[in-house]
Amino acid sequence: MATAELEKLRMSGAGKAIGVLTSGGDAQGMNAAVRAVTRMGIYVGAKVFLIYEGYEGLVEGGDNIKPATWLSVSNIIQLGGTVIGSARCRAFTTREGRLAAALNLIQRGITNLCVIGGDGSLTGANIFRCEWAGLLDELVAAGRLSEEQAQRHAALSVVGMVGSIDNDFCGTDMTIGTDSALHRIMEVIDAITTTAQSHQRTFVLEVMGRHCGYLALVSALASGADWLFIPEAPPEDGWEDFMCERLGETRSRGSRLNIIIIAEGAVDRHGKPISSRYVKDLVVQRLGFDTRVTVLGHVQRGGTPSAFDRILSSKLGMEAVMALLEATPDTPACVVSLSGNQSVRLPLMECVQVTKEVQKAMDEKRFQEAIQLRGRSFENNWNIYKMLAHQKESREKTNFRLAILNVGAPAAGMNAAVRSAVRTAISQGHSVCVVQDGFEGLARGQVQEVGWPDVAGWLGRGGSILGTKRTLPKGHLEPIVDQLRAHSIQALLVIGGFEAYEGVLQLVEARGRYEELCIVMCVIPATISNNVPGTDFSLGCDTAVNAAMESCDRIKQSASGTKRRVFIVETMGGYCGYLATVTGLAVGADAAYVYEDPFTIHDLEANVEHMTEKMKTEIQRGLVLRNEKCHEHYTTDFLYHLYSSEGRGVFDCRTNVLGHLQQGACLPTPLSRPASSGCARKPWPAAPSPSSRRTRTSSTACHGSSGG
Repeated sequence: MATAELEKLRMSGAGKAIGVLTSGGDAQGMNAAVRAVTRMGIYVGAKVFLIYEGYEGLVEGGDNIKPATWLSVSNIIQLGGTVIGSARCRAFTTREGRLAAALNLIQRGITNLCVIGGDGSLTGANIFRCEWAGLLDELVAAGRLSEEQAQRHAALSVVGMVGSIDNDFCGTDMTIGTDSALHRIMEVIDAITTTAQSHQRTFVLEVMGRHCGYLALVSALASGADWLFIPEAPPEDGWEDFMCERLGETRSRGSRLNIIIIAEGAVDRHGKPISSRYVKDLVVQRLGFDTRVTVLGHVQRGGTPSAFDRILSSKLGMEAVMALLEATPDTPACVVSLSGNQSVRLPLMECVQVTKEVQKAMDEKRFQEAIQLRGRSFENNWNIYKMLAHQKESREKTNFRLAILNVGAPAAGMNAAVRSAVRTAISQGHSVCVVQDGFEGLARGQVQEVGWPDVAGWLGRGGSILGTKRTLPKGHLEPIVDQLRAHSIQALLVIGGFEAYEGVLQLVEARGRYEELCIVMCVIPATISNNVPGTDFSLGCDTAVNAAMESCDRIKQSASGTKRRVFIVETMGGYCGYLATVTGLAVGADAAYVYEDPFTIHDLEANVEHMTEKMKTEIQRGLVLRNEKCHEHYTTDFLYHLYSSEGRGVFDCRTNVLGHLQQGACLPTPLSRPASSGCARKPWPAAPSPSSRRTRTSSTACHGSSGG
């Protein structure tokens, strides 16, 4: 939202009162959502009330409903769970309970309610809104409310945000808490993988998901699991034989481990539960493999929220306040959701109804429909998993030959993309070569054909196993063409950032001189800076943001401990401020300086004055982010000396340059891994015949989407 638009919003909510509560199971990111609603509400001039202990606090009233200030929600964005509490409340399911809740709201002038919870919590909020007029009439008749009060608070506006680690609510691509839960699962899987490889073990991991298999599905996709059980897609009869055959094939290819992931609500085609214990015993009895069971349980709900969840919650919280400001007495309850990378408003009860239809479809064994009802994200992930997990090397070989190389700076997810592309191509009978050290390695002939087992274990590894350089083809065209001819390369898959785009473009422009360059070319965007066109998320940017966020969390903790300290933190990104901006959102930074938003000495002066005033409050710490090339003269050292000089006697200052820490995160995040897997999901085109080679491929290079 532009600065001018934000200024128009200031005080636009004067006279309104907003209540915010969390209900149902806790989910990482709820605190970030509470913070966003509170601060956006205060920004627009509304009174904001925090309702503690969910609907129970709403019914009981008293100190459970407290007015919020800007400082009330300070330093909570990085906390898991919900600081305002959540509780199941039977009283709210009764008419008497809702009467008490309505009276408590009216006594405080609250007629706008923001509920953060699952479908049950949001359905309860809608019932409350629909009964509002009747509840007021009853309170007036009982003498507990005056006619004038009832008229002044005649309508209740309700907006919901979905907080659920299961991602089981239809109408949104991602619910608050899901990405963080995936982080916990992947941390466990990555840790288990090392011991499994050491002892040649099979691990059966049970994850949450009584009615929805999203966590199991994405963690299986991100870890390359050998077998998966989810309630939306029960295995066919005889699955025991198929699974054991699959596990045996994996071991015969040289793998030292097997991973089986099972959602806690997994069932077979007849509705019989499939337990992790049963699967473990089956593997031991049939195959004799050393097998262990790990049940993750509530560890998936715990821990600090991921960067994605913090930013998602912040975006949805801001949109929720906007929805309340624009609501009329006739506006139905809405839920603020994520569609693509945008926050949208959808009718609450329509989404709840579709969510219920999923369970109905599963109960009636319409499993394919259930998967489709889950939404495009779920269906896409399911199709990609089936392709990558259950495909085999084709017995029929083609003459098509593909080469894969990484170009530019390393980015988490590159190795996962290479693995997926290699195995997808091999499953269709094509030959695959990998190139060491980018275009430079291609010119030198560092080309090697690879097979199925050669890319085993690449999914969870950071950096670039193939090696990558920024060298561009220009100046090396002759040797590159010679190598393409020598190895009969008919397609190039280039994974990288801006250098990958530029390099492929140089090859395309040289097609008029070299027939060997008239081949299929595709680029997968992979750069931590997220500064290339054609994609919302390039491979590696989510991992880099999380690495920067975790460092800033520790820095903030240090600043809180020492009191009255300001940290100036420099992020990578060149002339792109993505890392600084998104990390700043995720950690609640006081300021973020980026190249795209020019700033002057007057802006710096205002920020220093703000920091000085802040130190007079109970929040005696500060965090300022700076994109490495945000300004030619206002360097990190300049900002350090400016803040140190102007803050002398009030606060002291420190600097921290994150540098390649952001690029060198050892393990890709869950978002980077499925994105990489999805990049290679489409079949490669058939090899063009020699006579049609130039005609079919000389138009342009294919710049592929990252699928992030």
